[in-house]
Amino acid sequence: MILTKQYRCVHSSICQCTKGHLSEDVIFLVFRQLNWNPKLIAALSCVCKWFDDLAKRVLWKEFCKTRAPKMMLDLQSCGSHSVDGNWRALGKLLIYCSGCSGGRLFNSIQIPGHFVYRTRFSRTSGKSFLLPHCRTDVLYVSDPCEHLDQGDDGDVGFFRGVFKSFMVSKVRRMLIDRGAQLHPTAVCPYCKAKMWNMLQANMVPLTASCKLGAYEDSIEYYVCLNGHMLGICTLLPLSDSEEASESE
Repeated sequence: MILTKQYRCVHSSICQCTKGHLSEDVIFLVFRQLNWNPKLIAALSCVCKWFDDLAKRVLWKEFCKTRAPKMMLDLQSCGSHSVDGNWRALGKLLIYCSGCSGGRLFNSIQIPGHFVYRTRFSRTSGKSFLLPHCRTDVLYVSDPCEHLDQGDDGDVGFFRGVFKSFMVSKVRRMLIDRGAQLHPTAVCPYCKAKMWNMLQANMVPLTASCKLGAYEDSIEYYVCLNGHMLGICTLLPLSDSEEASESE
């Protein structure tokens, strides 16, 4: 891979990097050897703005392509060389369950976010979260991250996802046509963009509960301006969820 070399920092005069640093080619080779370790990429991003810019443009992109190659190939198949909300946001979405600890979303549930070792994202499952006349849109959705025995809230599942080409999607057009309001304070935990509540917009299909194995009236999810999705549900007991899957 050929990278455009930058030998000078693009930030303040007090940054130590103004005295010179490794080229992008060298850093690329080092992180390829490290298998695009996300923790090390995040650490490098904190060094200075130049490294942060490099991580956003190159390192997070390579991480995403390594972690979910088929999904990334599909997301870029429209001809774009970037994704909505930037590669760092998408990289975080792949490995981070946002939970809910700020009190602004999902009522009063308090479950801290955490990193997950591996998550399966499915384009087929994404169809179950779209109304019938929006199912030409492409949405990748994760399996629910289970948080069991949450007191009165029961077994809670968090799920997340991402739209392909959200700016031209039917879901976005419908949200605008319906005059859906953005949440007044909460922002996407992955890209910090404002979010729409799909439940308030009456755009949560019944098929979503079947796919998640959850109670029908327990599902709530948001979609941000960049097409990232995060949601919550109360999971059915295992025997009940198996019956729901069979009925689907």
